[in-house]
Amino acid sequence: MTLRIHNTLTRSEQAFQPLEPGHVRMYVCGMTVYDLCHLGHARSMVAFDVVQRWLKASGYRVTYVRNITDIDDKIIARAIKNNETIRQLTDRMVDALHQDADALHIERPSAEPRATDYVPQMLRLIGQLEDKGLAYQAANGDVNYAVRRFEGYGKLSGKSLDELRAGERVSVGDDKRDPLDFVLWKSAKPTEPDGAKWESPYGIGRPGWHIECSAMACELLGESFDIHGGGADLQFPHHENEIAQSEGATGQPLASIWMHNGFVRVDNEKMSKSLGNFFTIREVLEKFDAETVRFFIVRTHYRSALNYSDAHLADARAALKRLYTALEGTVPADAQIPQGSTSIDWADPYAARFKAAMDEDFGTPEAVAVLFDLASEVNRSRSAAQAALLRQLGGVLGLLQEDPMRFLQGGQGTAGAASDVQAHVEAQIAARAAAKAAKNYAEADRIRQALAAEGIVLKDSPAGTTWERA
Repeated sequence: MTLRIHNTLTRSEQAFQPLEPGHVRMYVCGMTVYDLCHLGHARSMVAFDVVQRWLKASGYRVTYVRNITDIDDKIIARAIKNNETIRQLTDRMVDALHQDADALHIERPSAEPRATDYVPQMLRLIGQLEDKGLAYQAANGDVNYAVRRFEGYGKLSGKSLDELRAGERVSVGDDKRDPLDFVLWKSAKPTEPDGAKWESPYGIGRPGWHIECSAMACELLGESFDIHGGGADLQFPHHENEIAQSEGATGQPLASIWMHNGFVRVDNEKMSKSLGNFFTIREVLEKFDAETVRFFIVRTHYRSALNYSDAHLADARAALKRLYTALEGTVPADAQIPQGSTSIDWADPYAARFKAAMDEDFGTPEAVAVLFDLASEVNRSRSAAQAALLRQLGGVLGLLQEDPMRFLQGGQGTAGAASDVQAHVEAQIAARAAAKAAKNYAEADRIRQALAAEGIVLKDSPAGTTWERA
């Protein structure tokens, strides 16, 4: 069966054929690194990790690019608030991102470009748009994209210009010719710190968010590539604007297939920082082990909403234990799935069903159902060969690679590690208090800075010192 993928652009599933035979080029929008990753970020990272794993299992060579946005308004504001440089903040948050992704068994992408390393490419792309009459510099110094001059704007999101006009302002001021236009290059403000501005033909400033991904994707994957992915919230305006920029400059389709994963929801509302109903990956891992969290995400189709609750995580843990119970005593703990899944016999009835499910738009719920059917057979037959197949198929989804006995005897999460962190921080707070009492203010400042480097922010008040993660 040929792999079929739902294309947001066409609103239908289509047979997948890479532009270059045997080689898939995929770009996924990554995180803006001003804070710790939350479960919504985990959902996107896991979803596209499964995509690239299945592409490899299907015999393709995969070049997978997931960017890092390391300059924007929120990053600047957070760095100023923390009294640290932008690079100090973003380096710390990138390190935390990697720790969280590694815990969830998310394979590192082929490339992980940081936006600040690609400013020359962004300026070159802006120049191309300017030459084609699609960009202009406004009176306030910003360079904007002229949306109405790009034929087909709205084709990804399904939003027509008439619909967008309904929300127009009465006047546009000196920053835009048209309310629909969006910024490509932001003129620097006097209050912005070093690390937030660059020299350019348009004056000192920094790139807009949308142009970052267009430039990085083009530089690393070419003017046209196979798959562009991200969360459903990026469909408009971010991905719509990427299309306008990239295709406006090159005249070529940016991506053959656009993929968007669904939201994480809490009490039927989208998980978001603005609503205050979000949970960081680390908070979730304090209650549940990482493989349970990954399984919780994988067993829901990537395009469907994922409803979060402790009860759902507990159910995922119980279900995963059933799979590991089938493996216990039937397959060696070191029987890892080979790279590329070349050893799987896809003619086996269970493997064939698994493949059919994954080939239908990465149908992980159906693939997981096959795992449970196979586990039932292993429990009946105690066949080492079938248990090895269960482990291999699970490995395609990034699951079932732990020692079964260790998993089954393991705890619910990293609460013990959390307790260790608590004890460490409180000991440092006590040492800092002692240093201040001895008027050794240099030592007190050193302790505060050392904790800040670990992502711990201290807050002093008349009632004492408290702490929180940055």
